[in-house]
Amino acid sequence: MSFSISGKTAIVTGAANGIGLAIGRHFADKGANVMFADKDEARLKNELGSLAESDNIRFFAGDMRQKLTQANLLSATLDAFEEVDILINACRQVVASDPLNPDDDGVETLLQQNLMTALRMSQLVARRMIKQAKGSDKGAAGAIVNLSSIAARRTHPDLMAYSISSAALDQMTRSLAVALAPHRIRVNAVAFGSVMSASLKDTLREHGAYREDIEDHTPLGRIASATELAEAVQYLASNGSGFMTGQIMTMDGGRTLLDPCAAPAH
Repeated sequence: MSFSISGKTAIVTGAANGIGLAIGRHFADKGANVMFADKDEARLKNELGSLAESDNIRFFAGDMRQKLTQANLLSATLDAFEEVDILINACRQVVASDPLNPDDDGVETLLQQNLMTALRMSQLVARRMIKQAKGSDKGAAGAIVNLSSIAARRTHPDLMAYSISSAALDQMTRSLAVALAPHRIRVNAVAFGSVMSASLKDTLREHGAYREDIEDHTPLGRIASATELAEAVQYLASNGSGFMTGQIMTMDGGRTLLDPCAAPAH
C-alpha cells in the first residue's frame, strides 16, 4: 500500500493561508507538483516566498467563484505541469448567520462559496482527468478531495448557513463519487473540527475563551494542526485509499462522539 503522491500534479484551492496552504506545502514536500490557487495574490506571494521559484510549485490568483477564473486556473496548471491528477477543494468560508432574519443572505453566500465553487471546479477538472485517461484501462484516473466540516452533523444556530453548505458539500461528494466511478476518478471528503484553520485562528484571537471550551469537548484534549489534516488529505489522494470513494472521513479528535448535554437523558 503506497501513500506516495510524488510526481503527481495537484491543484489546491484556498491555498493562501490556513489549511489550504498547509496542504499545498505538504504535498510539495512529498514530491507532488502543486498549483496553489487563491484570490489573495499578495498573500500567496508572501507565504510562498522563494518556494514559488521551485520547479514543482506554481501559484494562481483569482476569484474561484467565477467560471472563467476556474478555466484559467486549469489552463495555467496544464501549461506548467501538462496534467492534473489531484484536486483539493479547500476554498471555504465560515461566517455567522441569523436563522431568524429573512434579510440575512448567509445561506446563499456560503452555498456559492463552499458548495458551488467546489462543484464547478470538480466538474471542470474531472473532464480533464477523463480525457487524460482515454486509451488506458489501468490505474486511477484521478482523485478529488473536498474539505467539509463536522458542522454538517452538529448544529449551532449562529452557524446555520455554514452547516447547510457543509451538509450539501457532503452529499455532492457522494453524488460525484458515483458519477465519476466508471471513469476511475475517486471523490472523498474530510469533515474536520478542532483543527487550527485560518478561520478558527481568527475566531480564537477575538474570543480566547473558546479554546478551552473546544479542548474540553474534544476527547483528545487539543486542537490539531493544519499539517495533521494535510496528512489525512494525502491519504485520500494517494493509491493507499484506492478502494475508497464517496466517503466523508471525520477528523475531529473525537469531538462528534460527545453529547454536549451533561444530563444522561434525551
